Amino acid sequence: MNPVERTIRRIDATQRRYTPTAFVFGVIKKYGDDNGGVLVSNLAYSAFVSIFPLLLVLVTILGLVFTSVDPAVKTEVLNAVASQVPLLGHTLTGNVHELKRASKIGLVIGLVGVVWGSAGLAQAGLFTMEQVWNLPGPARPGYVQRLGRAGLFLCLLGGGVIVTTGLASLTTYRHSGLAFKIPLELLTAAFNVGMYLGAFRALTPKGVPTRRLLPGAITGGILWTVLQILGTWLVHHYLHSDTVYGVFATVLGLLAWIYVAVEITVYSAEVNVVLARRLWPRAIVQPPLTEADRSSMAHQALQNQRRPEQHITVTFDDREPDAAEPILTPRTPDEVAPPAKIKRRRPVRIRVPGQRGERDPVANNTAASDPGPAGAKPADGDGAGAKAADGDGAGASGAIPGPETSARDRVQ
Repeated sequence: MNPVERTIRRIDATQRRYTPTAFVFGVIKKYGDDNGGVLVSNLAYSAFVSIFPLLLVLVTILGLVFTSVDPAVKTEVLNAVASQVPLLGHTLTGNVHELKRASKIGLVIGLVGVVWGSAGLAQAGLFTMEQVWNLPGPARPGYVQRLGRAGLFLCLLGGGVIVTTGLASLTTYRHSGLAFKIPLELLTAAFNVGMYLGAFRALTPKGVPTRRLLPGAITGGILWTVLQILGTWLVHHYLHSDTVYGVFATVLGLLAWIYVAVEITVYSAEVNVVLARRLWPRAIVQPPLTEADRSSMAHQALQNQRRPEQHITVTFDDREPDAAEPILTPRTPDEVAPPAKIKRRRPVRIRVPGQRGERDPVANNTAASDPGPAGAKPADGDGAGAKAADGDGAGASGAIPGPETSARDRVQ
């Protein structure tokens, strides 16, 4: 073993010894197993493409509903939405105008088309959650179910805009000092936790219990609140809007902000999976594999099932002799939990052929089915009917003489 590998194995043993470090590395490892970078890029691109249609729908609805009642409401709502993206939010909302109402039918068709286009964000989110939970094909929602969940997700975003507007209206009292700022930030964090929980529930198949989604929602809501506070602080102290890059700075800055937000979301979802399936401790250097490594690899293989008629079985041959097979490591797609319920299956003892008192099952099956060469006598106790009486010949067991028996008789 070279010095580099020896050092890494020492670090590996240390991180596995303590639960906090083992859990954190388990989340990072699970993120890598799921190709988290690809999932984040796909979801961030879908969010970037869908943000303009979503703002277009919002501005059009606000123009239809509040223009004749109170035009100031439209401004307050847009300011609340813009506050979610420091520095770039007002630039973004200021360049979106409502759809022109040439006719009622044309307006309805335009709104439906825009909503349909913005549903790509929900579809990308559904795919991301399915991959994170390593769901086999039959456990994933169908086309109609995905459309329903996409609509539910868009309604959740609409409700979030309403609550965000209410919270933004309280910011006018921020001059009251820390006695008001701290409770306001705590209230904002609680709202963000609720938004994450609702988003996870809408995008995750119903086979996963809601209580399994709560830890990741708390993680995501807190991190998103911290990201907003940090972004606002950076804008006020170091960044300025009068950049020479113009529109390129707006596009790149918005894309970077969305990517960080999506990465927080995916990592928060991985927290749910690691806790639900206890995927820690994980090994940095393999072999040997930990049981969490085997469980993660089994889920990766079983998620490739596409139809119920397709059967996949995952086994490992690196466990210690006489080791019981853990119930949290699935062998078939039906055992992927959640969404399946964990069943206390009978432990399977892994025995190595050739040990004392153990027979090779392959050799036993071969001996029982192969009569052996002509003239060979069957061993005692090899099975009922295997021992033939002297002089009874081939017909003593009631079997039809085979080619070998006929040839032996002719020789005799």
